[in-house]
Amino acid sequence: MAAAILPAASAVGSWTGLAAGLAIEELETELLLEAVFQRFGHDFRAYDRPALRRKLSMAMAAQGAATLSGLQEQVLHHGDAAGAVLRALSVPPAALFDNAEHAARLRGVLAPSLRGWPVPRVWLAECAGVGEAWTLAILLAEEGILGRLDIHATLANEEMVSEMLDAAVPVEELETAQLRYTASGGIATLASYFDIRDGQARLKPELRRRITWSQYSLVTDASFNEFQAIVCCNALADFGPVLRQRVLRLFHDSLARFGVLCLDRPLSVTDAHARTYQAVEGDRPWYKRVG
Repeated sequence: MAAAILPAASAVGSWTGLAAGLAIEELETELLLEAVFQRFGHDFRAYDRPALRRKLSMAMAAQGAATLSGLQEQVLHHGDAAGAVLRALSVPPAALFDNAEHAARLRGVLAPSLRGWPVPRVWLAECAGVGEAWTLAILLAEEGILGRLDIHATLANEEMVSEMLDAAVPVEELETAQLRYTASGGIATLASYFDIRDGQARLKPELRRRITWSQYSLVTDASFNEFQAIVCCNALADFGPVLRQRVLRLFHDSLARFGVLCLDRPLSVTDAHARTYQAVEGDRPWYKRVG
């Protein structure tokens, strides 16, 4: 009988060391997320681990932390570091009309679906900042809907919500966004929707007052209203499978029958309430609730 070939001791040691390192990293991740939840009330514990680790790695580099434990120490004892890490784990801000194809679909699919409702409400769940909210307000104004519309833009981070209330963008951003706006079907000058002063551009008050900003956690909070449309294209990719199903049930409870749901990726047959939706024509994950 041939003798069994055993792995070299160095190889065994390498694998053992790698496994130990991964176990320590996982433990540090769990401790950091628990600390963030207990200290600040932000619950990232059910987020997708690979996506979360990528964001934490960038946060470590930005804060000069050698380990996740070091990052946790900064988060718990230094307010600036805590704020920076919470931002790093949140949905990053989007530019105005950052996705011309998506904006064009908002015109062609969302706007017509809202016209039949007397006071349509749209929920931008985990909104990507004023770039996403202002884009929607501008294009719905052009489609003749904004005058009787409520846009509810929510974020889990209360500090970021406060910043949105009187936010402005550099006027140069309007120039770079003009091409994307035009590609989405816009026919005006984008700057005409803004008040410009000292190099900063703010959305005109008649548009801005149609947007309600509020703090809301998709992870822990319950349904708070009925909406004729829900748009969530930025946050779900970061959620783990259990949390994603929780949020899909929340959206179902919050969406009116025949309302429109816009997601980051197509629903699968195993997703919560998937059978109550009908896909809207096209290759984007847009659905109408029919059940």
